[in-house]
Amino acid sequence: MVTLLTEQHRRRLAPGESLARLPVPSMIVSNGEFTPPGQSLQLRRYEALMMNRSQAACRDGDSESDGARASWLASPIGMANAFAALNEVFDPHFDVGEGETEDADEAEALRASLQDQFVFDDQVHFLRDDADPDMFEPLTGLIELSAEILGLPHAGAFEIEQIKFAHFIKAIYLDSDTKVALLSGAPSEGVPMLTNDQMAAAREAVNSVVGERRLLTHAVLGPGQDGWLDEVDRAHEELKPDGWKGYTVGEPFSPSHKRYRLDDEALMYPAYERMAKAGVRNVCIHKGLLPADADEVMPGAEPFARVDDVGRAARDWPQLNFVIYHAGYRTIPQPTIAELERFVETGRIDWVSDLAAIPEQWGVSNVYADIGASFAFTVLTHPRLAAAMIGMLVKGLGPDKVLWGTDSVWYGSPQWQIEALRRLRMPEDLVERFGYQPLGSADSDLKRAILGENAAPLYGVDPADYRKAAVEGRHLDRIVAAYREAGGAPDNSVHGYAERGGGSGDA
Repeated sequence: MVTLLTEQHRRRLAPGESLARLPVPSMIVSNGEFTPPGQSLQLRRYEALMMNRSQAACRDGDSESDGARASWLASPIGMANAFAALNEVFDPHFDVGEGETEDADEAEALRASLQDQFVFDDQVHFLRDDADPDMFEPLTGLIELSAEILGLPHAGAFEIEQIKFAHFIKAIYLDSDTKVALLSGAPSEGVPMLTNDQMAAAREAVNSVVGERRLLTHAVLGPGQDGWLDEVDRAHEELKPDGWKGYTVGEPFSPSHKRYRLDDEALMYPAYERMAKAGVRNVCIHKGLLPADADEVMPGAEPFARVDDVGRAARDWPQLNFVIYHAGYRTIPQPTIAELERFVETGRIDWVSDLAAIPEQWGVSNVYADIGASFAFTVLTHPRLAAAMIGMLVKGLGPDKVLWGTDSVWYGSPQWQIEALRRLRMPEDLVERFGYQPLGSADSDLKRAILGENAAPLYGVDPADYRKAAVEGRHLDRIVAAYREAGGAPDNSVHGYAERGGGSGDA
Protein backbone atom coordinates (compact mmCIF):
# COMPACT_ATOMS: atom_id res chain seq x y z
CA MET A 1 0.00 0.00 0.00
CA VAL A 2 2.87 2.32 -0.68
CA THR A 3 2.75 2.43 -4.45
CA LEU A 4 1.34 5.96 -4.80
CA LEU A 5 3.99 7.38 -2.47
CA THR A 6 7.29 8.05 -4.17
CA GLU A 7 10.60 7.21 -2.53
CA GLN A 8 11.10 10.94 -1.95
CA HIS A 9 7.75 11.12 -0.17
CA ARG A 10 8.48 8.09 1.98
CA ARG A 11 11.84 9.42 3.16
CA ARG A 12 10.19 12.37 4.82
CA LEU A 13 7.32 10.48 6.42
CA ALA A 14 6.90 8.76 9.78
CA PRO A 15 4.65 5.85 10.82
CA GLY A 16 1.21 6.69 12.16
CA GLU A 17 2.03 4.61 15.24
CA SER A 18 4.56 7.29 16.22
CA LEU A 19 1.85 9.91 16.73
CA ALA A 20 0.54 10.94 20.12
CA ARG A 21 -2.11 8.35 20.98
CA LEU A 22 -5.08 10.63 21.53
CA PRO A 23 -8.78 9.73 21.52
CA VAL A 24 -9.21 11.74 18.31
CA PRO A 25 -6.13 11.74 16.05
CA SER A 26 -4.06 14.91 15.94
CA MET A 27 -2.90 14.37 12.36
CA ILE A 28 -4.21 12.94 9.11
CA VAL A 29 -2.46 9.71 8.17
CA SER A 30 -2.31 8.18 4.72
CA ASN A 31 -2.90 4.53 3.81
CA GLY A 32 -0.68 5.07 0.77
CA GLU A 33 -3.30 6.52 -1.58
CA PHE A 34 -2.16 10.12 -1.00
CA THR A 35 0.63 12.14 0.55
CA PRO A 36 -0.30 13.06 4.15
CA PRO A 37 -0.38 16.78 4.97
CA GLY A 38 1.62 18.45 7.69
CA GLN A 39 0.00 18.97 11.06
CA SER A 40 -2.20 22.05 11.00
CA LEU A 41 -1.85 24.77 13.63
CA GLN A 42 -5.31 23.88 14.94
CA LEU A 43 -4.50 20.19 15.37
CA ARG A 44 -1.12 21.05 16.90
CA ARG A 45 -2.93 23.19 19.45
CA TYR A 46 -5.48 20.42 20.05
CA GLU A 47 -2.65 17.98 20.73
CA ALA A 48 -1.01 20.36 23.22
CA LEU A 49 -4.32 20.91 25.00
CA MET A 50 -4.87 17.16 25.31
CA MET A 51 -1.38 16.59 26.69
CA ASN A 52 -2.05 19.25 29.31
CA ARG A 53 -5.48 17.84 30.15
CA SER A 54 -4.16 14.29 30.50
CA GLN A 55 -1.27 15.45 32.71
CA ALA A 56 -3.63 17.44 34.93
CA ALA A 57 -6.08 14.55 35.22
CA CYS A 58 -3.40 12.08 36.23
CA ARG A 59 -1.81 14.53 38.65
CA ASP A 60 -5.16 14.98 40.35
CA GLY A 61 -5.31 11.22 40.73
CA ASP A 62 -1.84 11.07 42.31
CA SER A 63 -0.46 9.18 39.36
CA GLU A 64 1.52 10.74 36.55
CA SER A 65 2.75 7.52 34.94
CA ASP A 66 2.56 6.95 31.20
CA GLY A 67 0.20 4.05 31.88
CA ALA A 68 -2.21 6.22 33.86
CA ARG A 69 -2.25 8.83 31.12
CA ALA A 70 -2.80 6.23 28.41
CA SER A 71 -5.71 4.74 30.38
CA TRP A 72 -7.28 8.16 30.83
CA LEU A 73 -6.90 8.96 27.13
CA ALA A 74 -8.50 5.63 26.18
CA SER A 75 -11.53 6.17 28.44
CA PRO A 76 -14.88 7.92 27.79
CA ILE A 77 -13.75 10.90 29.87
CA GLY A 78 -10.67 11.19 27.68
CA MET A 79 -12.87 11.13 24.57
CA ALA A 80 -15.11 13.85 26.00
CA ASN A 81 -12.09 15.99 26.76
CA ALA A 82 -10.84 15.53 23.20
CA PHE A 83 -13.98 17.09 21.77
CA ALA A 84 -13.90 19.82 24.40
CA ALA A 85 -10.35 20.60 23.26
CA LEU A 86 -11.46 20.62 19.61
CA ASN A 87 -14.16 23.11 20.56
CA GLU A 88 -11.43 25.37 21.94
CA VAL A 89 -9.43 25.08 18.72
CA PHE A 90 -12.32 25.46 16.28
CA ASP A 91 -15.65 27.11 16.90
CA PRO A 92 -17.82 24.98 19.22
CA HIS A 93 -19.01 22.41 16.68
CA PHE A 94 -19.35 19.49 19.11
CA ASP A 95 -21.75 18.81 21.97
CA VAL A 96 -19.84 18.16 25.20
CA GLY A 97 -21.46 18.14 28.62
CA GLU A 98 -19.49 19.92 31.33
CA GLY A 99 -19.89 17.00 33.70
CA GLU A 100 -18.53 14.39 31.30
CA THR A 101 -15.15 16.14 31.04
CA GLU A 102 -14.72 16.15 34.82
CA ASP A 103 -16.52 13.09 36.14
CA ALA A 104 -15.43 9.68 34.83
CA ASP A 105 -18.63 8.02 36.04
CA GLU A 106 -20.78 10.53 34.17
CA ALA A 107 -18.74 10.06 31.01
CA GLU A 108 -19.11 6.27 31.32
CA ALA A 109 -22.84 6.61 31.91
CA LEU A 110 -23.31 8.78 28.81
CA ARG A 111 -21.41 6.28 26.68
CA ALA A 112 -23.47 3.41 28.15
CA SER A 113 -26.72 5.29 27.45
CA LEU A 114 -26.06 4.85 23.73
CA GLN A 115 -25.41 1.11 23.87
CA ASP A 116 -28.65 0.33 22.05
CA GLN A 117 -27.82 2.64 19.17
CA PHE A 118 -27.44 0.54 16.05
CA VAL A 119 -24.14 1.27 14.28
CA PHE A 120 -23.62 -0.33 10.87
CA ASP A 121 -20.20 0.43 9.39
CA ASP A 122 -20.47 -0.18 5.67
CA GLN A 123 -16.76 0.03 4.89
CA VAL A 124 -14.07 -1.74 6.90
CA HIS A 125 -10.80 -3.35 5.89
CA PHE A 126 -7.92 -5.49 7.05
CA LEU A 127 -4.82 -6.91 5.40
CA ARG A 128 -4.73 -10.58 4.47
CA ASP A 129 -2.68 -13.01 6.56
CA ASP A 130 -0.17 -13.87 3.85
CA ALA A 131 0.83 -10.23 3.29
CA ASP A 132 4.55 -9.98 2.72
CA PRO A 133 6.19 -7.99 5.55
CA ASP A 134 8.91 -6.95 3.10
CA MET A 135 6.34 -4.73 1.40
CA PHE A 136 6.33 -2.67 4.57
CA GLU A 137 10.08 -2.46 4.99
CA PRO A 138 10.09 1.26 4.13
CA LEU A 139 7.54 1.84 6.90
CA THR A 140 9.46 -0.06 9.58
CA GLY A 141 12.64 1.69 8.47
CA LEU A 142 10.92 5.02 8.99
CA ILE A 143 10.13 4.00 12.56
CA GLU A 144 13.79 3.49 13.33
CA LEU A 145 14.85 6.64 11.50
CA SER A 146 12.26 8.85 13.20
CA ALA A 147 13.18 7.41 16.60
CA GLU A 148 16.80 8.28 15.99
CA ILE A 149 16.19 11.79 14.64
CA LEU A 150 13.42 12.85 17.00
CA GLY A 151 14.46 10.88 20.03
CA LEU A 152 11.06 9.24 20.33
CA PRO A 153 10.50 5.93 22.14
CA HIS A 154 8.56 4.22 19.38
CA ALA A 155 11.15 2.11 17.58
CA GLY A 156 9.55 -1.21 16.70
CA ALA A 157 6.06 0.11 17.44
CA PHE A 158 4.66 -0.89 14.07
CA GLU A 159 3.95 -4.50 13.29
CA ILE A 160 2.12 -5.67 10.24
CA GLU A 161 -0.17 -7.65 12.56
CA GLN A 162 -1.83 -4.37 13.56
CA ILE A 163 -3.69 -4.24 10.26
CA LYS A 164 -4.54 -7.94 10.09
CA PHE A 165 -7.54 -9.93 11.21
CA ALA A 166 -7.03 -10.17 14.98
CA HIS A 167 -6.47 -6.45 15.44
CA PHE A 168 -9.40 -5.80 13.11
CA ILE A 169 -11.74 -7.76 15.39
CA LYS A 170 -10.49 -5.85 18.44
CA ALA A 171 -10.73 -2.42 16.83
CA ILE A 172 -14.16 -2.89 15.25
CA TYR A 173 -16.11 -4.99 17.75
CA LEU A 174 -14.36 -4.58 21.12
CA ASP A 175 -13.13 -0.99 21.01
CA SER A 176 -16.09 0.63 19.25
CA ASP A 177 -19.88 0.65 19.37
CA THR A 178 -20.14 -0.94 15.92
CA LYS A 179 -22.76 -3.70 15.83
CA VAL A 180 -22.47 -4.84 12.20
CA ALA A 181 -19.68 -4.20 9.70
CA LEU A 182 -19.32 -4.67 5.96
CA LEU A 183 -15.90 -5.95 4.95
CA SER A 184 -14.65 -4.33 1.77
CA GLY A 185 -11.77 -4.66 -0.64
CA ALA A 186 -10.21 -3.15 -3.72
CA PRO A 187 -8.87 -4.33 -7.06
CA SER A 188 -5.14 -4.81 -6.75
CA GLU A 189 -2.19 -6.47 -8.38
CA GLY A 190 0.78 -7.12 -6.11
CA VAL A 191 -0.89 -5.45 -3.10
CA PRO A 192 -2.10 -7.77 -0.32
CA MET A 193 -5.73 -6.72 -0.29
CA LEU A 194 -8.33 -9.38 0.46
CA THR A 195 -9.59 -11.57 -2.36
CA ASN A 196 -13.30 -12.26 -2.79
CA ASP A 197 -12.84 -15.73 -1.30
CA GLN A 198 -10.90 -14.40 1.69
CA MET A 199 -13.60 -11.84 2.46
CA ALA A 200 -16.22 -14.59 2.36
CA ALA A 201 -14.06 -16.79 4.61
CA ALA A 202 -13.70 -13.96 7.15
CA ARG A 203 -17.47 -13.49 7.18
CA GLU A 204 -17.98 -17.19 7.82
CA ALA A 205 -15.35 -17.22 10.57
CA VAL A 206 -16.87 -14.31 12.49
CA ASN A 207 -20.52 -15.18 12.07
CA SER A 208 -20.09 -18.87 12.83
CA VAL A 209 -18.34 -18.06 16.11
CA VAL A 210 -20.82 -15.43 17.32
CA GLY A 211 -23.87 -17.21 15.92
CA GLU A 212 -25.37 -14.22 14.11
CA ARG A 213 -24.73 -11.78 11.26
CA ARG A 214 -22.08 -9.38 12.54
CA LEU A 215 -19.84 -9.30 9.47
CA LEU A 216 -21.05 -8.85 5.90
CA THR A 217 -18.89 -8.78 2.78
CA HIS A 218 -18.41 -7.26 -0.62
CA ALA A 219 -17.04 -8.95 -3.67
CA VAL A 220 -14.77 -6.76 -5.79
CA LEU A 221 -15.57 -5.89 -9.39
CA GLY A 222 -12.84 -5.99 -12.01
CA PRO A 223 -14.33 -4.51 -15.20
CA GLY A 224 -11.96 -4.93 -18.12
CA GLN A 225 -9.98 -7.75 -16.53
CA ASP A 226 -9.88 -11.11 -18.26
CA GLY A 227 -12.84 -13.25 -17.23
CA TRP A 228 -14.33 -10.63 -14.92
CA LEU A 229 -17.95 -11.45 -15.76
CA ASP A 230 -17.24 -15.12 -15.08
CA GLU A 231 -16.00 -14.03 -11.64
CA VAL A 232 -19.26 -12.15 -11.08
CA ASP A 233 -21.18 -15.35 -11.82
CA ARG A 234 -18.87 -17.47 -9.66
CA ALA A 235 -19.10 -15.09 -6.72
CA HIS A 236 -22.89 -15.08 -6.86
CA GLU A 237 -23.00 -18.86 -7.00
CA GLU A 238 -20.31 -19.74 -4.47
CA LEU A 239 -19.67 -16.76 -2.18
CA LYS A 240 -23.07 -15.05 -1.87
CA PRO A 241 -21.71 -11.50 -1.42
CA ASP A 242 -23.87 -8.90 0.30
CA GLY A 243 -22.89 -6.31 -2.29
CA TRP A 244 -20.31 -5.39 -4.91
CA LYS A 245 -17.42 -2.92 -4.61
CA GLY A 246 -15.94 -1.13 -7.58
CA TYR A 247 -13.34 1.53 -8.32
CA THR A 248 -14.10 3.39 -11.52
CA VAL A 249 -10.59 4.91 -11.32
CA GLY A 250 -9.06 1.44 -11.54
CA GLU A 251 -6.63 0.19 -8.92
CA PRO A 252 -6.41 2.72 -6.07
CA PHE A 253 -2.83 1.87 -5.13
CA SER A 254 -1.15 2.28 -8.49
CA PRO A 255 -1.72 4.02 -11.81
CA SER A 256 -4.20 1.93 -13.77
CA HIS A 257 -5.78 2.06 -17.17
CA LYS A 258 -8.57 -0.40 -16.26
CA ARG A 259 -10.97 2.50 -15.75
CA TYR A 260 -14.64 2.64 -16.61
CA ARG A 261 -17.88 4.58 -16.33
CA LEU A 262 -20.92 3.26 -14.53
CA ASP A 263 -23.12 4.14 -17.51
CA ASP A 264 -21.02 2.24 -20.06
CA GLU A 265 -23.74 0.05 -21.53
CA ALA A 266 -21.45 -2.39 -23.31
CA LEU A 267 -19.12 -2.95 -20.34
CA MET A 268 -21.20 -2.51 -17.18
CA TYR A 269 -24.81 -3.33 -18.02
CA PRO A 270 -24.18 -7.08 -18.44
CA ALA A 271 -22.79 -7.09 -14.89
CA TYR A 272 -25.81 -5.19 -13.56
CA GLU A 273 -28.08 -7.74 -15.22
CA ARG A 274 -26.26 -10.54 -13.41
CA MET A 275 -26.48 -8.72 -10.07
CA ALA A 276 -30.19 -8.06 -10.44
CA LYS A 277 -30.84 -11.67 -11.39
CA ALA A 278 -28.86 -12.92 -8.38
CA GLY A 279 -30.67 -10.56 -6.03
CA VAL A 280 -27.48 -8.73 -5.01
CA ARG A 281 -28.76 -5.18 -5.24
CA ASN A 282 -26.02 -3.05 -3.67
CA VAL A 283 -23.44 -1.61 -6.08
CA CYS A 284 -20.91 0.27 -3.95
CA ILE A 285 -18.55 2.50 -5.91
CA HIS A 286 -15.48 4.40 -4.75
CA LYS A 287 -15.72 7.96 -6.08
CA GLY A 288 -13.74 11.12 -5.47
CA LEU A 289 -10.86 11.06 -2.98
CA LEU A 290 -8.26 12.08 -5.50
CA PRO A 291 -4.91 13.21 -4.11
CA ALA A 292 -3.92 16.80 -4.74
CA ASP A 293 -1.18 15.55 -7.08
CA ALA A 294 -3.53 13.23 -9.00
CA ASP A 295 -2.34 14.50 -12.37
CA GLU A 296 1.14 13.28 -11.45
CA VAL A 297 0.45 9.99 -9.69
CA MET A 298 -2.85 9.01 -11.38
CA PRO A 299 -2.78 10.70 -14.79
CA GLY A 300 -6.13 10.60 -16.53
CA ALA A 301 -8.07 9.42 -13.47
CA GLU A 302 -10.18 12.51 -12.79
CA PRO A 303 -12.90 11.96 -15.44
CA PHE A 304 -13.55 8.53 -13.94
CA ALA A 305 -13.53 9.74 -10.31
CA ARG A 306 -16.39 12.20 -10.84
CA VAL A 307 -20.02 11.27 -10.25
CA ASP A 308 -21.42 12.32 -13.65
CA ASP A 309 -21.91 8.66 -14.64
CA VAL A 310 -24.13 7.79 -11.66
CA GLY A 311 -27.47 9.32 -12.66
CA ARG A 312 -27.97 7.49 -15.94
CA ALA A 313 -26.90 4.13 -14.51
CA ALA A 314 -29.28 4.57 -11.56
CA ARG A 315 -32.12 5.54 -13.88
CA ASP A 316 -31.53 2.55 -16.16
CA TRP A 317 -31.24 0.09 -13.27
CA PRO A 318 -33.89 1.08 -10.66
CA GLN A 319 -33.76 -2.43 -9.19
CA LEU A 320 -30.19 -1.76 -7.95
CA ASN A 321 -28.91 0.55 -5.23
CA PHE A 322 -25.94 2.72 -6.22
CA VAL A 323 -23.98 3.51 -3.06
CA ILE A 324 -21.35 6.16 -3.72
CA TYR A 325 -18.51 5.78 -1.28
CA HIS A 326 -16.96 8.84 0.37
CA ALA A 327 -19.89 10.83 -1.11
CA GLY A 328 -17.70 11.62 -4.11
CA TYR A 329 -15.73 14.17 -2.06
CA ARG A 330 -13.13 15.57 -4.46
CA THR A 331 -9.76 16.17 -2.81
CA ILE A 332 -7.91 14.32 -0.09
CA PRO A 333 -6.55 14.69 2.45
CA GLN A 334 -7.95 18.22 2.64
CA PRO A 335 -9.64 20.67 0.28
CA THR A 336 -7.58 23.08 -1.74
CA ILE A 337 -7.68 26.80 -0.97
CA ALA A 338 -9.80 27.33 -4.07
CA GLU A 339 -12.27 24.65 -2.97
CA LEU A 340 -12.56 26.18 0.49
CA GLU A 341 -13.11 29.65 -0.94
CA ARG A 342 -15.81 28.28 -3.23
CA PHE A 343 -17.51 26.61 -0.27
CA VAL A 344 -17.47 29.84 1.73
CA GLU A 345 -18.82 31.90 -1.18
CA THR A 346 -21.37 29.51 -2.66
CA GLY A 347 -21.73 26.50 -0.37
CA ARG A 348 -20.48 24.15 -3.09
CA ILE A 349 -18.43 21.06 -2.11
CA ASP A 350 -16.72 19.34 -5.05
CA TRP A 351 -18.17 16.73 -6.04
CA VAL A 352 -20.59 16.19 -3.17
CA SER A 353 -22.85 18.92 -4.55
CA ASP A 354 -23.07 17.05 -7.85
CA LEU A 355 -23.99 13.81 -6.11
CA ALA A 356 -26.68 15.50 -4.02
CA ALA A 357 -28.26 16.93 -7.17
CA ILE A 358 -28.68 13.58 -8.96
CA PRO A 359 -32.15 12.61 -7.63
CA GLU A 360 -33.70 15.87 -8.83
CA GLN A 361 -31.82 15.86 -12.13
CA TRP A 362 -32.46 12.24 -13.01
CA GLY A 363 -35.68 11.47 -11.15
CA VAL A 364 -34.16 8.54 -9.25
CA SER A 365 -34.45 7.33 -5.67
CA ASN A 366 -31.82 4.58 -5.66
CA VAL A 367 -28.67 6.67 -5.11
CA TYR A 368 -27.02 6.60 -1.68
CA ALA A 369 -23.98 8.31 -0.18
CA ASP A 370 -21.54 6.67 2.20
CA ILE A 371 -19.71 9.52 3.98
CA GLY A 372 -16.68 7.30 4.58
CA ALA A 373 -13.21 8.77 4.77
CA SER A 374 -14.48 12.16 3.61
CA PHE A 375 -16.15 12.61 6.99
CA ALA A 376 -13.05 11.49 8.89
CA PHE A 377 -10.84 13.98 7.04
CA THR A 378 -13.19 16.97 7.17
CA VAL A 379 -14.32 16.57 10.77
CA LEU A 380 -10.65 16.65 11.84
CA THR A 381 -9.69 19.69 9.82
CA HIS A 382 -12.87 21.62 8.92
CA PRO A 383 -15.78 20.45 11.11
CA ARG A 384 -18.03 23.13 9.62
CA LEU A 385 -17.41 21.59 6.20
CA ALA A 386 -18.18 18.12 7.59
CA ALA A 387 -21.54 19.33 8.89
CA ALA A 388 -22.33 21.07 5.61
CA MET A 389 -21.51 17.91 3.65
CA ILE A 390 -23.99 15.89 5.69
CA GLY A 391 -26.62 18.62 5.45
CA MET A 392 -26.21 18.80 1.68
CA LEU A 393 -26.54 15.03 1.23
CA VAL A 394 -29.56 14.78 3.52
CA LYS A 395 -31.28 17.61 1.65
CA GLY A 396 -30.45 16.34 -1.84
CA LEU A 397 -30.60 12.56 -1.52
CA GLY A 398 -32.98 12.33 1.42
CA PRO A 399 -32.47 11.61 5.14
CA ASP A 400 -32.76 7.87 4.46
CA LYS A 401 -30.03 7.81 1.81
CA VAL A 402 -26.92 8.77 3.82
CA LEU A 403 -24.87 5.83 5.13
CA TRP A 404 -22.11 5.39 7.70
CA GLY A 405 -18.66 4.06 6.87
CA THR A 406 -15.23 4.68 8.39
CA ASP A 407 -12.55 2.94 6.28
CA SER A 408 -11.24 1.37 9.49
CA VAL A 409 -8.84 -0.16 10.46
CA TRP A 410 -6.50 2.04 8.45
CA TYR A 411 -7.32 4.90 10.83
CA GLY A 412 -7.55 2.88 14.03
CA SER A 413 -10.71 2.02 15.90
CA PRO A 414 -13.79 3.74 14.41
CA GLN A 415 -15.02 4.90 17.83
CA TRP A 416 -13.64 8.43 17.49
CA GLN A 417 -15.53 8.85 14.21
CA ILE A 418 -18.74 7.52 15.80
CA GLU A 419 -18.30 10.00 18.66
CA ALA A 420 -17.62 12.82 16.20
CA LEU A 421 -20.93 12.28 14.39
CA ARG A 422 -22.84 11.85 17.64
CA ARG A 423 -21.53 15.18 18.90
CA LEU A 424 -21.43 17.22 15.68
CA ARG A 425 -23.72 20.25 15.40
CA MET A 426 -25.11 21.88 12.28
CA PRO A 427 -24.10 25.58 12.35
CA GLU A 428 -27.21 27.74 12.56
CA ASP A 429 -26.17 29.97 9.69
CA LEU A 430 -26.01 26.93 7.38
CA VAL A 431 -29.54 26.01 8.42
CA GLU A 432 -30.74 29.52 7.61
CA ARG A 433 -28.72 29.97 4.40
CA PHE A 434 -29.17 26.58 2.77
CA GLY A 435 -32.09 24.98 4.60
CA TYR A 436 -29.98 22.17 6.02
CA GLN A 437 -31.60 20.00 8.66
CA PRO A 438 -30.23 20.32 12.22
CA LEU A 439 -28.36 17.18 13.19
CA GLY A 440 -29.86 16.94 16.65
CA SER A 441 -28.62 15.15 19.74
CA ALA A 442 -26.36 12.09 19.85
CA ASP A 443 -29.44 9.85 19.61
CA SER A 444 -31.55 11.97 17.26
CA ASP A 445 -33.62 10.33 14.55
CA LEU A 446 -31.26 11.67 11.87
CA LYS A 447 -28.04 10.51 13.52
CA ARG A 448 -29.50 7.07 14.26
CA ALA A 449 -30.54 6.83 10.62
CA ILE A 450 -27.07 7.74 9.34
CA LEU A 451 -25.19 5.58 11.83
CA GLY A 452 -27.01 2.41 10.87
CA GLU A 453 -30.73 2.42 10.32
CA ASN A 454 -30.45 3.57 6.71
CA ALA A 455 -28.09 0.74 5.73
CA ALA A 456 -29.99 -1.97 7.59
CA PRO A 457 -32.79 -2.53 5.03
CA LEU A 458 -30.30 -2.55 2.14
CA TYR A 459 -28.65 -5.61 3.67
CA GLY A 460 -31.64 -7.36 5.21
CA VAL A 461 -30.67 -6.48 8.79
CA ASP A 462 -33.12 -5.56 11.56
CA PRO A 463 -31.60 -3.10 14.08
CA ALA A 464 -33.94 -4.41 16.78
CA ASP A 465 -32.07 -7.71 16.72
CA TYR A 466 -28.96 -5.98 18.08
CA ARG A 467 -30.42 -4.07 21.01
CA LYS A 468 -29.23 -5.01 24.46
CA ALA A 469 -32.47 -6.73 25.41
CA ALA A 470 -32.21 -8.91 22.33
CA VAL A 471 -28.50 -9.76 22.45
CA GLU A 472 -27.85 -10.16 26.18
CA GLY A 473 -26.17 -13.48 26.70
CA ARG A 474 -25.02 -13.88 23.12
CA HIS A 475 -21.45 -14.90 22.61
CA LEU A 476 -19.99 -11.71 21.10
CA ASP A 477 -21.69 -9.51 23.65
CA ARG A 478 -20.35 -11.62 26.51
CA ILE A 479 -16.87 -11.23 25.03
CA VAL A 480 -17.27 -7.45 24.69
CA ALA A 481 -18.63 -7.11 28.22
CA ALA A 482 -15.83 -9.20 29.73
CA TYR A 483 -13.21 -7.30 27.73
CA ARG A 484 -14.42 -3.91 28.95
CA GLU A 485 -14.99 -5.03 32.53
CA ALA A 486 -11.39 -6.24 32.60
CA GLY A 487 -10.20 -2.78 31.52
CA GLY A 488 -9.89 -3.47 27.81
CA ALA A 489 -9.67 -0.26 25.82
CA PRO A 490 -8.48 1.05 22.45
CA ASP A 491 -4.79 1.87 22.13
CA ASN A 492 -5.65 5.01 20.13
CA SER A 493 -3.14 4.08 17.44
CA VAL A 494 -3.53 4.80 13.75
CA HIS A 495 -1.81 2.90 10.97
CA GLY A 496 -0.22 4.48 7.94
CA TYR A 497 2.08 7.31 6.98
CA ALA A 498 2.23 10.71 8.68
CA GLU A 499 4.19 13.86 8.00
CA ARG A 500 7.33 13.81 10.11
CA GLY A 501 7.35 16.19 13.06
CA GLY A 502 3.73 15.69 14.17
CA GLY A 503 2.81 13.87 17.35
CA SER A 504 5.17 12.76 20.05
CA GLY A 505 4.92 9.02 20.52
CA ASP A 506 2.89 7.28 23.16
CA ALA A 507 1.02 9.72 25.36
